[in-house]
Amino acid sequence: KINKVFFGADRVAANGDVANKVGTYMLSLAAHTNGVPVYSVFPLSTLDLSIPNGDQIPIEERDSDEVLGLEFHGEPVAPLGAKARNPAFDITPFHLITSFVTEAGIITPPYEHNLARNVYNTSLEGK
Repeated sequence: KINKVFFGADRVAANGDVANKVGTYMLSLAAHTNGVPVYSVFPLSTLDLSIPNGDQIPIEERDSDEVLGLEFHGEPVAPLGAKARNPAFDITPFHLITSFVTEAGIITPPYEHNLARNVYNTSLEGK
């Protein structure tokens, strides 16, 4: 039985929304729905306080041929003329995440306040 889910982060918005590899959102949603705690592990340098939420995180779009060009037993999987999006990342909303694990320790909700406070405190300690 799965009792915890951990994943990294490519970028974290000020409100705690996390951009990570495609599939992270669905994994987090399934875990949250089934009462399994979800943790994102990242260095505070991943946090971008200038980005208010996940809607503002730029998402890299990969070449659609990566998915449209797939074959099964020599036959194309996608119909001729099909179009596809192929994002490299998805956004996991902060409300699906139990806590963040960083070099400053565990960060709990409310994320907007606690992330900013931890970044500020960590930058002061380094001086």
